[in-house]
Amino acid sequence: MNIFRDPVLLIAFGFGSGLSPRAPGTCGTLVAIPLFLLLQQLSLVPYLAIVGVAAVAGVWICSLASAKLGVHDHQGIVWDEIVGYWITMAGIAVSVQTVVAGFILFRFFDVVKPWPIRQIDRSVAGGLGIMLDDVIAGVFAWVVLNSLLLAGLV
Repeated sequence: MNIFRDPVLLIAFGFGSGLSPRAPGTCGTLVAIPLFLLLQQLSLVPYLAIVGVAAVAGVWICSLASAKLGVHDHQGIVWDEIVGYWITMAGIAVSVQTVVAGFILFRFFDVVKPWPIRQIDRSVAGGLGIMLDDVIAGVFAWVVLNSLLLAGLV
C-alpha cells in the first residue's frame, strides 16, 4: 500500500515520517516541530482550536488507517505524536531550549507511559485509544515544561 497515494494514510504516517525503520514515533514528533513553528504564530485560541480539531480528526484518521492496514496502532501511525507534541507546546514561548525540552519531555511520557497513560493505551481501543494516550502524554509534558519554565530551569 502506497501511503503517498492515500490522503488518510499520508496524514496518519506523518507525511512519510512514520515509514522510518527506526523510531517512527520520534520521527513523527520531529515532523511536528516545523508544523508547530508555523502554528505558534497564531494567538492561543486559534492555536488550541486547530490542535483540538487535529486531535478529534486524528481519532477518525487513526481509526481508518488502522482498518486499512489491518493493525491496531501500527507503529507507522504517528499523527498522534504530532498532535501530542503540539499539546506539549501550547502557549509556550518559542526558543531552542523550549522546543528541545518539549520534544524530550513529550517523547519521555510517550515512551515510558506512566499511569494513567499506560492504562489508557492498553484499555481504550480504536482511533480514540491511539490518540488518547498521546494527548495525555502531551498534557503531562506540558505541565512539566511549564513547571520547569516557572522555576527558571528552561
